[in-house]
This record gives sequence, structure tokens and C-alpha cells, in this order.
Amino acid sequence: MTSRMLKEVLGKGEFVAAPGVHDMITAMIANKIGFDFVFASGYWTIASAYGLPDAGLATYTQMLERVSTLVQSSNAGIIADADTGYGGLLNVHHTVRGYEQAGVQAIQLEDQEFPKQCGHTGTKQVIPLNDMVQKIEVACEARTSPDTLIIGRTDAKQPEGYERALERAIAYAEAGADIILFEALETQDEMSAACKAVKKPMMLNMANGGKTPDMTVDEIKAAGFSLAIFPSTAPLAAAYAVETALRTLKLEGSSTTPDAPHFSFPEFGELIGFPDIHAFDRKWADRKDKT
Repeated sequence: MTSRMLKEVLGKGEFVAAPGVHDMITAMIANKIGFDFVFASGYWTIASAYGLPDAGLATYTQMLERVSTLVQSSNAGIIADADTGYGGLLNVHHTVRGYEQAGVQAIQLEDQEFPKQCGHTGTKQVIPLNDMVQKIEVACEARTSPDTLIIGRTDAKQPEGYERALERAIAYAEAGADIILFEALETQDEMSAACKAVKKPMMLNMANGGKTPDMTVDEIKAAGFSLAIFPSTAPLAAAYAVETALRTLKLEGSSTTPDAPHFSFPEFGELIGFPDIHAFDRKWADRKDKT
């Protein structure tokens, strides 16, 4: 696990770019590249684990299991999607405690009605502002460590408009949320105005092909954000690569072609830890021979 804490990093004014990690192979690759923080997206985690859309079909137990495995597999600090908290206020309390015990550093809660939708697809509806404020307050009280951060997310821009959504973002910050995610912002002016109005670190969701335009890390920082998540970058790339490889096999009858580059088998074995297994076997084989 990482020795870096998100709370400390943000306190120093360091910008955080966190890729989405949807499965444990991606977690190993993120370890290899050296990211300090990664994001466990509900959309992509459930798509990877169960082949289901992000439409409120996943349960707290399913998501917690995957997040817990990610914490154990990753060297990075985990920022995790907790949807709506999986129910009412008691469920929010239970969700925060469970994620925190699993080792998650930052827990994202959103103000959508249940069943929720992906923030960049579908027709979203949001709960009353005061109800979400209570959820934020419950979440903040539920955590047992001051290093655990609560992310308040508003999806109100599409159903209620920018001004109402900004009102919610400010209210969630005042209720105690440590980070605010203003979902599906569409222009630079909206982004800059929101970052100036909200007096907490702002997080941008860079969903490839979503409502928010593609931006570089430098552009995101210039708009006033403190961190950005890139939840779809790895899974979309992985899905494309898999389809290309399987289509090549189907049409050309070959699994090795320049059109479908891939890891070498030994390289992948090293990635997932086989050298440690071999070292363990040698150590105990040597002791057995000496005995």
C-alpha cells in the first residue's frame, strides 16, 4: 500500500491525476507505472466484475468486495465510488465504515435518486438538497480516521441546471465534504466559476467521450481543480485491445500479429508476481535439501 495520504497531498497543493482501475490486472499495471492514487469507479468496476451497466444494479456488498481486493492489490491510495451510499442514512453510515475499514482513502457519495445512472449517460434525477446534506453529515460523522476524506458529488446540472447544481456543491462543502465533484460540467466557463465559488478542493471526472470535453492535466489545473479522475481511460483501451486481438484470431486464424500487440508471457508473469513465487519455492526447496 502507498505511504502517501490524499489529505496530506491535497493540503500541500499538489495536483492529483488518478486513473480508473477496473480490475486487478490494471491495478498491477498502475503499480508498474507508479501512480500514487487510483480511482475505483462503480461504472467500470461492476462492468468488469459482472458485465452489468451502471444503473443501480450493484449492491454495497459486491462493490465492497471488489474495492477491498483493489486495496490489497494496489500500491496506490484508493479513491472509491460509493454511489448513493446504497440506501438511506443508516446505509451511508455503514458504507463509510465498510470502505474505511477496507482501506479506502476517499469515499465518493452522489445525490442521485435510486436507482442511479452513470453521470454521463441516461436521464438522472436527484434527491432534495437537504436530504443530501444529511447524507454528507452522516458520512463525515461515520468515519473513524481524520485521514478519510468524503467526496460530495452533485449530478444536478442536467435535471436542475447549472445554478442549482452550484448551490448544491456549495452546500455539500459547507456540510463537511472534503472534496466536491460537480459532475458533467461542459464548458471552461462553468468549470472556472465552480472552482472559484466552492471553497473546497474540486475534483473533475474526465470520462472519455462523456459530457465533459477532453482536457489535459495542465488545462484541468488551470481551470482551478485540485484533482481529476480518469475512470474510463484504461477500460476503454483494454476493451479495444481485446476486441482487436480476438477479431484478428477469428478472421486471420492467428494470435500473433502486429495489429494486436500484447505483453509477452514472461513479462506478464513478472507483472503479477511469479518471481516472488519462484523465489519462495527455491528458498524452501534449499532448506529441505539441507535437512
